Amino acid sequence: MPETSTITDIETQASVAEWAEETFGPVANQSMLVTRAITEMDELLEAVQSHDKTEIGKETADVVILLMRLLELNGLNLSLEVTSKMQENRARKWIAKGDGTGKHIAT
Repeated sequence: MPETSTITDIETQASVAEWAEETFGPVANQSMLVTRAITEMDELLEAVQSHDKTEIGKETADVVILLMRLLELNGLNLSLEVTSKMQENRARKWIAKGDGTGKHIAT
């Protein structure tokens, strides 16, 4: 029977930000995190277009790591921000574009 790998230490936003600080040093300009996230989004797009699930996972993680660091620097929590934004989104009216995306209707 093949062995399966398990992840024993689940990363948190704080642990990710701490690792990044130790590895890359302090953030001089938070805009650089956004710029780097855009670069990683381009790499994610390439992975999606080539249907490479392994790279999709890795590139998505790279984007989230950068966003976690940005949020941590601003005293914000990703899970709480997503929950709050979803409450707002659920209260909005939406128009589906037919491609799996949509646009909210201004009220």
